Amino acid sequence: MAGTISLKTPRLSLRRHVAEDAGLLYQNFGTDAAMFRYSGWNPYATPEQTWETVQRFIDSYADPRFYGWAIEREGRMIGTIGGYDYDPKKNQIEVGFSIERASWGKGYAAEALRAVLEYLTVQEGIACVTAWCASDNIASKRILEKAGMRLAGIDAGGLEVEGQRYDRLDYAYDRIQ
Repeated sequence: MAGTISLKTPRLSLRRHVAEDAGLLYQNFGTDAAMFRYSGWNPYATPEQTWETVQRFIDSYADPRFYGWAIEREGRMIGTIGGYDYDPKKNQIEVGFSIERASWGKGYAAEALRAVLEYLTVQEGIACVTAWCASDNIASKRILEKAGMRLAGIDAGGLEVEGQRYDRLDYAYDRIQ
């Protein structure tokens, strides 16, 4: 496994995080409640937490099973995408992504996700890539499906975010043999 390598798409560059990413991540992700509305998870809630998260990414690049990218458009970071919790027994990994609000609705998330799915399955040999979203998160659902993932299951009421319950939609992408 090669881990996080640079990836290119027609409009995007996916690269390793650098320390300078922390400021933009805090400003464009950590302070915007819409960025974590359906996950309840905000690794960029404070400048200190953002710095720690980015430093953890940077430190993890030594691990060939770590996958974490900054998404750039025309030299400016607009999002993040990564693979998490690799399970060697199942040869499976989960992906997650986030695009700044100013770049929503332009197809960047699906484009980045397609590149990561291809890399993880074809080049890294991972048999199955999974993802999930809240049932009310129509945009993420569309991104997952547009990138080629299929709905693999529904966990009714399986997701709670700040006291609100949602059905959790589980998606999968299987390597083409």
